[in-house]
Amino acid sequence: MPSPVIVVARMLPDPMMQALASLAEVRVYSEEDADNVLSGATVWVSTAVDPVPSSLIQRFPDTLRLIANIGVGTDNIDLSAASACSVYASNTPVVTEDTADLAMTLLLATCRRLSVSERLLRAGDFAAGAGQLGLRVHGKKLGIIGFGDIGQAVARRARGFDMQVIYTGPNRKPDAEAATGATYCADLEQLLAESDIVSLHCSLNESTQHLLNDVSLSLMKPGAVVINTGRGPLIDEAALVAALSSGHLGGAGLDVFEFEPRVTEALYGFENVTLLPHIGSATGECRAEMGQRVVANIREFLAKGRPLDPVNRID
Repeated sequence: MPSPVIVVARMLPDPMMQALASLAEVRVYSEEDADNVLSGATVWVSTAVDPVPSSLIQRFPDTLRLIANIGVGTDNIDLSAASACSVYASNTPVVTEDTADLAMTLLLATCRRLSVSERLLRAGDFAAGAGQLGLRVHGKKLGIIGFGDIGQAVARRARGFDMQVIYTGPNRKPDAEAATGATYCADLEQLLAESDIVSLHCSLNESTQHLLNDVSLSLMKPGAVVINTGRGPLIDEAALVAALSSGHLGGAGLDVFEFEPRVTEALYGFENVTLLPHIGSATGECRAEMGQRVVANIREFLAKGRPLDPVNRID
């Protein structure tokens, strides 16, 4: 039987490459030499920013039966095409607590205007930095859109700030409500109208793209704050800029962007907007766990024909 071959969409950090090399031959994908690189391949390894469209999946050889994604989100993969070609896709669902930490950090930094205060202080204007008046966090109503593992982890943190948490999603989750003290809100419009702060934690798909747009943003309270550590296209950034420019929104904290890695230029000009370069999982511990998990998925697949964390069905 031929030895397994892992193709990585891009060069990964040395420890990751070495771990993969302990399982199989490792090749780095090159569009110019795609046929040779893919020949006899067994596994494709991608990160959340590497698109795996249908056109690429259809080029995979019959020997390639796993797309091992590094990250919890898999919206970069055409899962329908993968299933149609009998290719498993897996993720690394180990980012919950670190991403929730980052969401809470963004919430606090944005509401308390930490970025502009620090910039002014570093520029030598202590008085101007001290004069920044932010939004009180404790006691506020937090609306969470998407109440999966990360949304629930944010809700647990919000309890420490005595925040009232409401959430919306496809289904009510009584057990999660009991654990977090959150209240279900079946109507998105109602959640937007009631919340002082809205945090996005839903998956990106056709029904959630531009979930926050000119209409839905207009439903939010004057002065409300938007936090996004989910996926950039959940927000129509042109509509967000308009809502910030008009003063309707009180601020936004963004770790992800609609056209990532490009950031809508106008967002740089708002002092009530906190911008981070997609670092929800960027702790040494989390990145190590993600690497270990992708290796575990590949090892399980090579041994048993199915990864530990499949995100699609193969009939």
